[in-house]
Amino acid sequence: MPGNGTNSTGPAVKVEGLVFSYGSIKVLDEISLEIPVGEVFGILGANGAGKTTLIRLLVGLMKPASGGVQVLGEPPSSRRSDRVGYMPQLNALYLELSVLENLSFFARMYGMSDKASRRESVESVLRLVGLWDRRDDPVLRLSGGMRQRVSLAISLVHSPPLLLLDEPTVGLDPELRASFWDHFRDMAEAGTTLIISSHTMDDAAHCDRLAFLREGRFVGDGSPDELRAATGRDDATLEEAFLHFVRGGQS
Repeated sequence: MPGNGTNSTGPAVKVEGLVFSYGSIKVLDEISLEIPVGEVFGILGANGAGKTTLIRLLVGLMKPASGGVQVLGEPPSSRRSDRVGYMPQLNALYLELSVLENLSFFARMYGMSDKASRRESVESVLRLVGLWDRRDDPVLRLSGGMRQRVSLAISLVHSPPLLLLDEPTVGLDPELRASFWDHFRDMAEAGTTLIISSHTMDDAAHCDRLAFLREGRFVGDGSPDELRAATGRDDATLEEAFLHFVRGGQS
């Protein structure tokens, strides 16, 4: 279930005219979007398109050069940390600590001060991602896929109403990827909003709505079916739809 103050009277995320630059290089150029509560929203683009930068701006790790950003009704810089879950592309884990110690530490960082409820939540998410039996293992001994699962568990431990996932399935085998998406869909059906950046069509096909990002601009958005239909071909794949939009509508 979503927790800690879901904003039920407005969109989960609203962005208007967002611009961000690294020096003279414009990474995001007049980005606008609105994401309702409970939607699985995908940001699809090639490496370097600006996906990670957009996610970090929504989390509040960076500030835009211009434009407005509202996350659960507040600017990202002022939102409570317990309202957003963030899974970065690169795992931010303490390798020498055990799985359980990592989860307990981050749960406290999210403000979960009650020991009993924290223990219950940690056990729940570790069972959810299939790592309860490995809870005492140092993260250093885990495979890459298992570390991904630890990172996902950390983003879920405080039951946030908004989850931001940056390339969450990269490097995972098909079975584990499918398991992740089962978790994501269950959360969305319970009212959690998910924003997922990816460059894979498998992830894109699971989203309720997609935005194609090219060189810092959205070049197409809609449901997977709407984007395929926009190519003018009944048999178009999602990959063909993506290429259609990033090439400016050319087949």
